[in-house]
Amino acid sequence: MTTRHKLGLLLTSTAFVGVISLGYALYSPKEPVITQRVQAQTEVKPAEREPDVVYVPTAYEVVEQMLALANVTKDDILYDLGSGDGRIPITAAQKFGTQGVGIDINPERIQEANENARQAGVTDRVKFLQQDLFTSNFSEATVVTLYLLPELNLKLRPELFRQLKPGTRVVSNAFDMGDWKPDRVVQTKGGSTIYLWIIPEQVPANLLSN
Repeated sequence: MTTRHKLGLLLTSTAFVGVISLGYALYSPKEPVITQRVQAQTEVKPAEREPDVVYVPTAYEVVEQMLALANVTKDDILYDLGSGDGRIPITAAQKFGTQGVGIDINPERIQEANENARQAGVTDRVKFLQQDLFTSNFSEATVVTLYLLPELNLKLRPELFRQLKPGTRVVSNAFDMGDWKPDRVVQTKGGSTIYLWIIPEQVPANLLSN
């Protein structure tokens, strides 16, 4: 084979490889593109303000006793004010088929609660709202659950009377409502105290302020 023929073959091979490389670059798989719509769905609003309390989850055994004390059923609408990781509405939905709404001001807790609801398979019965519980509308509730602080319970008390229908059950883990005497008090085996109140037909005037 002459030198001219060898050079011709080399040039032809180089051109062929270049075409293949160019073709691969044009048609090779690319990273998926996230649309603005999907991005918007995954973004979380910044917190309106700092949370009132440091999040401490309610023990699951206490959750179950709170639900039992409130006599929760599938016909109830449960609102958990300061819902954290969502365990109270999620447990109520799993055990009783209850419709539940969790309200929390912390966007990280809302994300966590939504993921927990997805894993538990109850997203058709439970939702979580990133809101300030002191300005939220929870008037449709038939059961309200709380694990706040004594001063926050008292701050919330007038709003409970204003929004909730007579007969609505209010359950608090650990903290009472001042001079609003509970209808029942339960001590758990683990040492927790759970309080139950029922919204009365007539609210005494002294309870309408905090």
